[in-house]
Amino acid sequence: MATSSSTLRIGVVGHGHLGQYLVQRILKDGAALGLTLAFVWNRNSDKLQGVVPEGLILGDLAAFAERQADVIVEVCHPQIVKEFGHLFLSRSHFMVGSPSSLSDPDLNLRLRQAAHQYNKTLYVPSGALWGGQDIQRLNDSGALEALFIRMSKHPSCFRLTGDVLSDWTEGEGRRVLYKGSVAELCPLAPNNVNTMAAAAVAAGALGFAGVRGEIVSDTALRDYHVVEVEVTGPGGFSVHTVRRNPAKLGAVTGSATYNSFWNSLLVCKGHGGRVYLC
Repeated sequence: MATSSSTLRIGVVGHGHLGQYLVQRILKDGAALGLTLAFVWNRNSDKLQGVVPEGLILGDLAAFAERQADVIVEVCHPQIVKEFGHLFLSRSHFMVGSPSSLSDPDLNLRLRQAAHQYNKTLYVPSGALWGGQDIQRLNDSGALEALFIRMSKHPSCFRLTGDVLSDWTEGEGRRVLYKGSVAELCPLAPNNVNTMAAAAVAAGALGFAGVRGEIVSDTALRDYHVVEVEVTGPGGFSVHTVRRNPAKLGAVTGSATYNSFWNSLLVCKGHGGRVYLC
C-alpha cells in the first residue's frame, strides 16, 4: 500500500469468478488493510446490480479516470488490456490479470513505455506460478539459461481458440495439446496460460519467445491442476517444481490462485516506472 496512513483506492475491471472474489474481499477486509473500492466494471453491468453497491458500479469503462483509482486491476480478458492498458497507466498503477496479452511485443513495449512515461507500475501477479521471484533473480543475475513450464488440466478446464480440444472424451487419458514457445501458445490459450506469461515476464532475458511451454489435457485430473516448472542455469544447475492447485471440473482458475492474486494486490505500493512481478 502507498503508506500506512493512506487508503489505496482499487478499481476492479471484470466480475467473473476472480473479480467477484476480489470485490468481496475488499468489501469485507479492505478497510483494515488500507484498501477501498473505487469502482467495479463488468461488460454486462446488469450482473452487478444487487451484488455491488450502486455507487461503485462503473457503467462506461472509458470514464474510469473520474473514479480516481490508485490501482486498476484487470481480471476479464486480454482485449481490455490491449484497449485500455496504456490509458489506465496514464492515471493509475495497473495490475494486468491477463498477462498472456503481453505476448504481443508491440503491446508489451507500449505498456512498459507508458509505465515509464507516467511513473506508474505495471504489476504482473504470479498467480499459479511457484518461485517467480527466484526465476526473476536468476534472470537479473544473467544466470538463467532455460525455462520450461508444463500445465496439465482436465479438458473441461481449457478455453482454447479454434477446435484443438473439441473432440475430447472422458477416459481418454493424457493428450499433449501444444509444446513450443510461450509466445505462440498465449494466443491459442489466452485464458489458460497466464501462469506461463508471468514466468515469461520474470524471465525477461529469454522473453516470451524463449520460454518453452506445454499444455496437457488429462482426464484423470478431476480435482486439481498441475503446474511443473523446470529452471536451468550454468554448470548443471537446475530446479524442478511441481504444484498441484485444487480445482473443480470446468474451472479455468485453481482455488489457490485466488488467494495468491489477493496477496499480489496487497503488495501494490507504487514502485514507479517499471514492471513488477508480485
